[in-house]
Amino acid sequence: MVSWPALGTRVTVRYRRPTGSTPPLTDAVGHLLAVDPMVQVQTKTGTVAEFTPADVVAIRVLTDAPVRTSQIRALEHAAAAAWPGIEQTWLDGWLLRAGHGATLGANSAVPLDISANKDTIPSILAWYTRRNLTPRLAIPDRLLRLPAGLRDEGTERVLVREVCNVPDGETDPLITMSSQPDDAWLHVYHRGVSRRIPMDVIAAVIDGELIFGAHPGGAVARAAVTDAPDGTRWVGLSALRVTDDLSAAGPASRVCEALLGWGARRGATRGYLRVGHGIDPQDSGATALAYSLGFRLHHGTRYVRVQPGSWDTV
Repeated sequence: MVSWPALGTRVTVRYRRPTGSTPPLTDAVGHLLAVDPMVQVQTKTGTVAEFTPADVVAIRVLTDAPVRTSQIRALEHAAAAAWPGIEQTWLDGWLLRAGHGATLGANSAVPLDISANKDTIPSILAWYTRRNLTPRLAIPDRLLRLPAGLRDEGTERVLVREVCNVPDGETDPLITMSSQPDDAWLHVYHRGVSRRIPMDVIAAVIDGELIFGAHPGGAVARAAVTDAPDGTRWVGLSALRVTDDLSAAGPASRVCEALLGWGARRGATRGYLRVGHGIDPQDSGATALAYSLGFRLHHGTRYVRVQPGSWDTV
């Protein structure tokens, strides 16, 4: 019996072709989308190979395609502009963000310039302390080495996809979009959240465009279009919530597709979605939804608290 890895894993699957085919076996290499009732593997060209589980002969897990450090830094720059809190300052290559203490992303310092290093951390600690906020760092993969044994407050996976072929969401009569979230949107968004997020944090963006989408089936999300220093225009999805099981994906997937299409019409060529572990109560469903929409892992981010002296061993 085949032991299936998690959906979204990059794999190579050997399976039987129809009787009489030459050769009798072939391989599908790509990301695993489904295993029941049919196995689906999306290849790097975007096509989906589909076959029955009974035809599978072997499966092997592959590592994800490598991502350059410069690509991580560029995407994080665009993402920081899309969820910046209400106060920001640059300090020696770090972007410091503050937003009433609501959400980790809007209240953390992220090393966005190649010059950013640990020597600035005492000044970061002082900046947040003056604002009566928890001093916190957001450390994307490979941008800064963390001390051994440092505990995370939460982690995120940043998933990406191309958006050039996204359907025109404005033709979907059930999707509503607006520049500001209404009460119905906020009701769905705050369901299951222990602390309400202030409106000025939700509606903040730097040098970009912002839209809020909703489906009457009880799904909402937010999209922002911002530019990375390497010239890539990104559309980022955030604040994704549903009233029921997110992995059901019906209304949620339609909202996401509509927002990605909105971004594409504003020049975005790539999209991203941040999925938080220990941050978002709907994490597991959001992960499954992201992979079903064609998103793939790009990198991860760790959130850590800053303590005096905690970085002396770096």
